[in-house]
Formats: sequence, structure tokens, C-alpha cells
Amino acid sequence: MDGAWDLGMFCCMVMRMNIDCNGCYRKIRRALLNIQELETHLVEMKQCRVSVCGKFSPQDVAIKIRKKTNRRVEILEIRQFGSNNGDNNHRPFVTV
Repeated sequence: MDGAWDLGMFCCMVMRMNIDCNGCYRKIRRALLNIQELETHLVEMKQCRVSVCGKFSPQDVAIKIRKKTNRRVEILEIRQFGSNNGDNNHRPFVTV
């Protein structure tokens, strides 16, 4: 799977992180806002899940979040949508 993820692919990733309190929530949210590759993010505190969408390499983003928050990051799901050449270039519908 190495090399399959390039910056031209729009993808969404769901991660599990330990979000115990509002301070943890703010720390994770601040880290997500500072990652430029991400277009949208959703932090579900009660389910301990973080969803992110954008043009990024999932492994690289998970490592960045791990380093910035000092919390364990478990990737649950990765979905890939379209490519640069316009074959299947549709974006997912995200509801909040």
C-alpha cells in the first residue's frame, strides 16, 4: 500500500483517540487546525473518534497528530475518493 497515497487523492480517515476531557478535546482540535492538508475535521468526544478529510497521506497525518497531541492514534477506516485526472473526482457528503 506504500506509494498508493499521494497528495492528489482526496480521502477521509476515521481514527480512535482517547478524549477524556475538554482539555484533551481542545488539544486535539488545535493540532487538527494546524495541519494544512486537512479540509474538514470532526471530533466526536463521546465516541472517542476523530474524522478528517482532505488531500493527505493518512499515515503521515496520523503521525503528525500523534506527535502534536502525545496521544495514541488508531486508524479505523480510510476512504479514498477520486484522483487528479478527474476520473472519479467527487467529494463525500459530510454531515455534522
